[in-house]
Amino acid sequence: MMHYTGTIWRPPYEAASLLLEVTAGCTHHRCRFCTLYAGLPFRFKMSPMEDIKADLIEAQKIYHSCGRKVSRVFLTGANPFVLKYEKLMEIAGLVHRYFPEIETIGSFARVTDVTLKTDQELDALRRAGYDGLTIGIETADDEALQFMDKGYFAKDILEQCGRLDQAGIRYSFFYLAGISGAGRGEEGAGATAAVCSKLHPVLIGVNMLTVCPDSKLYEEIRLGNWEEESEIEKYREVRALAEGLEIQTEFAALGASNAFQLYGDLPEDKAALLAEIDRIIETVKEDELREYRGNLHHL
Repeated sequence: MMHYTGTIWRPPYEAASLLLEVTAGCTHHRCRFCTLYAGLPFRFKMSPMEDIKADLIEAQKIYHSCGRKVSRVFLTGANPFVLKYEKLMEIAGLVHRYFPEIETIGSFARVTDVTLKTDQELDALRRAGYDGLTIGIETADDEALQFMDKGYFAKDILEQCGRLDQAGIRYSFFYLAGISGAGRGEEGAGATAAVCSKLHPVLIGVNMLTVCPDSKLYEEIRLGNWEEESEIEKYREVRALAEGLEIQTEFAALGASNAFQLYGDLPEDKAALLAEIDRIIETVKEDELREYRGNLHHL
């Protein structure tokens, strides 16, 4: 039996990857909007190496017994890339021992996880197969980052992801529409587009903020300290983000938090994307979108 703890979260584009638990929970665990790991009896833990090894052996039997090969493994947990360089290299060694055909190793990561590695260590991790990290930057709006207690600012996104670019470690960003609050969404999107356009994310994935009653943000709203954007505002924000991006990247809104699925390659598909977002803004009613949001339980 594979060792999995609680709900296992993965990006939509990791559907074909082997999911290997190496951590559970989040080292930060302070973001005001997040409830993804609230049900765990601990804040963060690393899996014992014997469990990781046992899971790889079990997965090897399952995959190889039916003649399947796997080219990618995705390490689960909120931010496995926080682990020390030596531990990540040990995990890579096990992965390649039991699945020599695996080409890349991905995971979620926080911007602050990158600060813990030297440039030389990032280079070595890339050679060991680490590539395709998913980083939930959420926004590059410093005011929103501070209020939501993300633990970093726009300058940190630029510096640390620039180091990933230098090391050749590819990465995708998650953007959270609605995080800047009522009346500030398009401003936050513009700030984020400006930062992203100085970097090289292979994909920018848009999610839409869902405020859950058990979140710290819900209490801030109740106290009158923060006001939520309307659903139409969120789509105007997404439009501003897509319009402001000046790099070659994939633009995707594919997660369950999005009432409408959007995908395109920028800059080639920008006009079509903007036209589709305009159609949503002009034809879909706010109460329809609010009903969809009300039936969600997470971000």
